[in-house]
Amino acid sequence: MKTIVSSVKGTRDFYPEEMAVRTWLLGKVRKVSEQYGYEEYEGPFLERLDLYAAKSGDELVNQQSYVFKDRGGDEITLRPELTPTLARMVAQKQHELAYPLRWWSFGPFWRYERPQKGRSREFFQWNIDLIGVNAAEADAEMIAIAVSLFKELGLGAGTVRIAVNSRRLMDNQFSKLGIDSEMKKTVLRVVDRRDKLSESAWREYALGTGLTAEQVDGILRMQQNTSLWQESDDLVRVFEILDRMGMRDYVEFDPEVIRGLDYYTGVVFEAQARSGGRAIFGGGHYDNLVAAVGGDPLPGVGFAMGDMMISIVLRENGLIPDLKLVPADSFVTVFDEAGMVDAFALAAELRSAGLKTIVHPEAAKLQKQLKYADRIGVRFALIAGPDERAAGKVTVKDLRQGEQETIDRTKAAAYIREKLALAQGL
Repeated sequence: MKTIVSSVKGTRDFYPEEMAVRTWLLGKVRKVSEQYGYEEYEGPFLERLDLYAAKSGDELVNQQSYVFKDRGGDEITLRPELTPTLARMVAQKQHELAYPLRWWSFGPFWRYERPQKGRSREFFQWNIDLIGVNAAEADAEMIAIAVSLFKELGLGAGTVRIAVNSRRLMDNQFSKLGIDSEMKKTVLRVVDRRDKLSESAWREYALGTGLTAEQVDGILRMQQNTSLWQESDDLVRVFEILDRMGMRDYVEFDPEVIRGLDYYTGVVFEAQARSGGRAIFGGGHYDNLVAAVGGDPLPGVGFAMGDMMISIVLRENGLIPDLKLVPADSFVTVFDEAGMVDAFALAAELRSAGLKTIVHPEAAKLQKQLKYADRIGVRFALIAGPDERAAGKVTVKDLRQGEQETIDRTKAAAYIREKLALAQGL
């Protein structure tokens, strides 16, 4: 037997059933994004590596990016995330745009990492950002968008939560512990790894970074203080707004959430499944990203959600609908070779009337064609033999009900539309 060439490790094949789920999820994302007045955009799939250097963190740039040299010798990468691209696009037309910007996108990304449940090397991701406002109100709106998607998908507050923190708040706490500015980036990584290690392993890791035992104890106390958010004016305001919007039950303060990317400067948040604590998406406030790619300083807030983990959570909770794949409304059979051209003409008439229509591409036994149409889910088959063609008639067979009726060919489209409307309760 021949060996079938395998797909690239960490990529996915989207057969029609899987594609239907992805399209359905995109529809939900689009609906929520547009409800809040956000505009769709897209960037290139290829970027210069230096766009991410010193902006996204060493791990993402040096370990997870797919990098190659083009024929001109430039280092190019398949985009591992979209926020730096967004910053570059804004910087290029910074003085032509109307602020605040509300932009969203849904597209493919690539990261070289170990494939596992909910994580692959190629994935699709929703990115949504509000740029040009340096206020807690912008942060609250972004979190509200996330809650709105959860509600749209049927995920209740008992199933998912959005854990919120503030890097400014953490910086103030680090300063109180005597941790200087040069050490803060390292400490952020220490905090970010708290939920990934046992307490003893985490303590050993923290001490290995140069922190004193007293500082490690102080960080641990800080992470256990669930009332610490009251010392942050931004978080107090965010929670007040979300409370008035009826979304507060989804949102919790969590001092362990810090987010790993270097460019976050203010409020940060991460959506998690309550069962198992798996991260669904993350985001936060950034002040310096547009300036870092050559523009003027411009604040922003946003988040990114991959399609894989949210799909897993939805499946586990029985929230992905039965997406019946029906490629067409009608199926035109070919009675014989002499009727082939007429069959294509009939299909064109039905399409012009707004019906999705398949025409069988070759003459074959009628039962074989009807069996095929039924198998792919098409409900109405049209049959026109020599006598029907001569009389300007066509037989419409309802494959679901097992009924058929011979009618004027000119009335076929209206007949099928009426039947479809009745089936849909319209």
